[in-house]
This record gives sequence, structure tokens and C-alpha cells, in this order.
Amino acid sequence: MPLDITFTLSDDDLARFQAIVDKARTAVKDDAAAKQIEQAARELLRQTRETELPEFIAARMDKLGIVIDMINDEEWNLSAHERRHVLSALAYLCDPEDLIPDRIPGLGFLDDAIYAEIVLGELRNEISLYEEFCAFRGAEEARRKARGEDVRVGRDEWLADKRAALHAKMRKRRVAEGGRWRMRLW
Repeated sequence: MPLDITFTLSDDDLARFQAIVDKARTAVKDDAAAKQIEQAARELLRQTRETELPEFIAARMDKLGIVIDMINDEEWNLSAHERRHVLSALAYLCDPEDLIPDRIPGLGFLDDAIYAEIVLGELRNEISLYEEFCAFRGAEEARRKARGEDVRVGRDEWLADKRAALHAKMRKRRVAEGGRWRMRLW
């Protein structure tokens, strides 16, 4: 029988994670560093998928895959500024010697799962709009294929309108939520 456990991160706990994000921001100083963080995040996901972990850790870590997809999707086309901020949020996850070293069996990824939950919460609007974009793209491809059309013809144009509308909504939501506490990812 499943058991729900809830705990509250204090302002001090959140400040500690914020300090980590602030430090990580400096790590994403150029494209090479950004690429290293992205590769390390992918490697972490691979490790967590190949390691027998408690489901509550594995599920949170697995959800980060969509964040990595989002920053790499050329058709979604995040700005370099937005991409770097998301990567700075992922930088914490790439340090094997973070709060609880990843090498500790069973618990090493616990702090990563907690941090992943924070990141996923902070990026929930961006993630949901990206998922909407992916659903639109898939449906439009299927519709065009069913009509015997080449999905590559005019692709940039039919994606551009949807992307522009979703990016505008994403940025508007981000500004609108500025009144409540958020980790300073942006």
C-alpha cells in the first residue's frame, strides 16, 4: 500500500538551494561549459535509470528528461538566455559530491530528487507549454501525413506561429508570477 510523506523545506533550506543555483549560474559562462552541464545531466539520468532506486527518487529524476529535451529542441528554440538559465538550474544535479554524494547506495540521489522537484516546480509553466508544443507538432505531422503531404514542406512556418504564441504565454506567465517566491532561475 502506497504511503505519502510530505515535508516542508524551510526558508533556510530554500536559501541553501538558491545559493547552489546562484553558484551554478557562474558555471554556465560559455557554450563549452553549458555543453558539459548538459552532458553531465544526461549522464546522471542514464545512471539513475540503470540504478535500482526507490521509485519516488527515480520518478523525479526521470521527469528531468523533458527539461533536457526542451533545451535541445531546435524547433522549440529557447533563447540562449533562457537555455543558460535552465542549464544553471541543472548544474547542481551534475555534481556527484553534492549535499549527499551520489555514490552512497540508496540515498545518494535523494538530494537530487528533492532538487529536481524544486526545478520541475519552478519550470512547470515552461514544461507544460513545451509539452503543448510537442503535442501540436505531433498532431500536425500526423494530419499532414494522413493527407499525403510532406511534413517538411512549410514546417518552419506552421511551427513558428504556434511557437511564438506559446513563448509569449511562457514569458507572460513568468513575469506574472514574479510576485511570489521563486528560485531565481530567470
